[in-house]
Parts: sequence; C-alpha cells; structure tokens
Amino acid sequence: MPPPVPSTPVPERSVDAAVVRRDILDADAGPDPYVLRDARVRGALALDGAEIKRLVRFERCRFDEPMTLEAASTLAFSVTDCELPGFLAPTAQIGGRLDLRGSTITGDGPRGAVYLVHAHIAGGMRLDRAHLVAPEGIALNAGGLVMQGGVFCEEGFVAHGQVLLPGAELTGGLWMGGARIVVPEPDQVAFNGDGLRASTARLHEGFWTNGRVRLRGVRVDDLLSFGRAELVGAGSSLMCVGAQVEALDLRFTRPPAGGVNLRNAHAGRIQDHPTTWKGPLGLDGLTYDWLASTAAAQREDSTNRLAWLRLQPGYAPQPYEQLAAHYRRLGHEGEARRVLLVRERRRRATLGLAGRAWGWLLEATVGYGYRPWIAGIWLAALTLLGAAVFAAHTPVPNKKGEGPPFNAAAYALDLMVPIGGLGQRGGWHWDEAGVQGLAYGLIAVGWILTTTVVAGVTRTLSRG
Repeated sequence: MPPPVPSTPVPERSVDAAVVRRDILDADAGPDPYVLRDARVRGALALDGAEIKRLVRFERCRFDEPMTLEAASTLAFSVTDCELPGFLAPTAQIGGRLDLRGSTITGDGPRGAVYLVHAHIAGGMRLDRAHLVAPEGIALNAGGLVMQGGVFCEEGFVAHGQVLLPGAELTGGLWMGGARIVVPEPDQVAFNGDGLRASTARLHEGFWTNGRVRLRGVRVDDLLSFGRAELVGAGSSLMCVGAQVEALDLRFTRPPAGGVNLRNAHAGRIQDHPTTWKGPLGLDGLTYDWLASTAAAQREDSTNRLAWLRLQPGYAPQPYEQLAAHYRRLGHEGEARRVLLVRERRRRATLGLAGRAWGWLLEATVGYGYRPWIAGIWLAALTLLGAAVFAAHTPVPNKKGEGPPFNAAAYALDLMVPIGGLGQRGGWHWDEAGVQGLAYGLIAVGWILTTTVVAGVTRTLSRG
C-alpha cells in the first residue's frame, strides 16, 4: 500500500502573499530569479494572467491558500518540497520547466490538487516524490496539456485521487516508474489518458494502482510499458481500445485483478508472459507485427497462445486469424494451421444443431481442410475393408466375357471415387444383399468424403 503522506513543518518566518506577488512582478528586479525559502505564505498567491519575466523558485515553503497562475505567462517555475492547498495553472504558458518535486499538494472540488488543463510547458514537468492529495476527487487534472519535455512522476510519487491526462501531448514522454495512484473505489478510473500522444509512456517498474487505467485511442511513438506494474482495481483494469503503439510491454508483476481490453489496438511489438494472464481479455481487432514467444518450443508456444485467446469473452475469429498470420510470418505453418483449426472448433460451438453436426463431419473427415490427410486415412481404411469383404464373395459380371478381371481392392476404391473410375464399378454387381449394401455404402461415403474435401479446401482458401 502507498506510504502515508508526509507533513511539512510550519516555518517560523511568514510572508504575506500580496508581498510575494509584488516582488515576483517587480519590473526593477531585472532577470535575477525570485527565490523564497523556508517561509509561510499567508493569503492567496494569485498570479492569474500575469506576465512573469524571471525565474521563480519556492523551496520548503508552506502556503495557506492555493497558488493560481491561470492564463499566466512565466519562465521556469519551481515549487519544491513545499506544502500548499492547490496549484492551479490552466492555460498557463510556462517557458521552461515546471518543478513540483517533493511537494505535498492538496485539493478539493472539480479542479483537484494540481490543475493544468490546456497549459503549455516548454520544458519538462517534475513531480518526483510529490504527494497529490484529493481523496474524493482529482489529484492531477491536465487534460489537453502540451509538453515540449517529459512528465516525470517517479521516486515515490503518490496520488490520492485520479490522475487525468486526456488529450495531452507529451513530446518528452510520460515516466511513472514506481508511481502509486489510490482512488476510493476499485472500479473507478485512476488514470485517464484517453487520446494521449507521447513519445513513450512508462507506467512500469513498481507502478501501482487500486483503480482502472484507461488509455483509449492513445498514440505512443515508442514504448508503452506496464513491465512489473501492478493493477489491482476491479472491472476492466486496463483499457487500451484503439491504441496505436510501437511496442507494448504487458509483463505485469502479477495478473491484473480485472480485465485487459486491447480491442482494435495495434502494436508493432508485444511482450507478455503466460503468468500475467487472468482475463477476461478483449483481443478482437488487436493487430501486431511481432509477438514475443512464450516458450522455446513452437508447440508449447502455440499452446500458450491458444490459452491466451480462450480468455476472450465469446467467440471472435479475428484474433485467431491474426495469430495464424503471425506464425506464418515466422515460417511455422503447422502452428498456423493448428490455430485455425481451433478457431473452427470455437465457431462450431456457436452454431445450431445442424451446423454443429456438419462441423463435426468436416473435422472428422478433413480437419476443416487443415488436415486433408485424414480423408486419405478414411479412404485407405475403407478400401481395405471393402477389399476384404469383396474378395471373400463372388461378383456377378454385368456382361459375361467383357470387362477387366475382377480386383477386389480396385473395385472398392472405384466405388468411393465418384469422378472418373478404374473400370471395375461398371463391370460387376452382387446378388447378395449384404455385400450389395456395403457397395452402396461405399458409394455414399465416397460422395461424403469428396464433398467435405471440397468444402474444407474451399474454406481454407477463402478464410485461412
């Protein structure tokens, strides 16, 4: 569980917020940075709409009221190891880095503890070691944030409340190694990055949340990583519907408590491990160029992958076809056929009685076209059976003195081949009802085998 939120001691020295504002905006101060250390700031420090032409740095300060920079324009701005009841800078233009490292920032209401909606920051944003506290609301609200640098929430970052970054543009990436996000309800969204665009997004290496992570429609140029992350929220623990990423690392510390939804997402590369699967998994529409092997042996790997696909709710053909295409690109044609055969079995379970019966026949005779050699086994076995029966009885020639000599094996095979012939079927018949019935049965089996072979091959060519 996340550590308790630290409390900053109340400094002995106090400064009025109006004085601080006056000193920051003092035109005669020149380019020298404004620095305030170890002080208590009384009243509301309101810099809304201000044009700040110098660096501002607060260190180990305590603020009585929220700090506001709505629509302000400033150079680099630093509030480190401080305690304040809200940092509100919507639509602000920050020409350098925004540094909130080690600060404890609380907040209530719809804006939350840190409010940066549609802000533009030319440098990076540092939230390492910061504690954002809004237990019933939003810890960080930065929808539409535009960053030229990265967003760093590492080294013990804790958010008691939601972290919202929908539509943000993070050129320098999102770094949340070891970050922890705590929300009141386990089915609540803890991290919302819908529509996020980033060079990389790394919610990994000890990242923990008891809520849901939502990343619908994200675009990540490099790696989206959950390696060694822990998602213990209920419901859909991770939603990446429609995500477009170059690489996706799903090697969680343990399986997410809820489902993982990757529908209609695309990843150039995916890394995962069977021990991180629990389900349900939304895989319909997921495409990838490369999928990490889950075992050294091909057969074991395809067994693991079929178990992966079985965690989907319901039947969808596309994930099987995508996996088969992956094996074919690797040259593993046998594993591709195995995957497609399992696809047909799953499909059969969704059909009515007649459809299931026809499916059973297709599998028993030709393996849905992916195992056509089964038809050869049936043909050979029935030929041997027919030859043994016909050899033990005497046939009657249709025209005495004409036609080839009788050959029991050739006659049995000729009955089961409906097209062409070996010259035996038209030359002989039987006056024994049992033997004649066998001959009719072999003719019928021949037609069934031919029909299923054609149907299986056609299915393979059109869908495999």
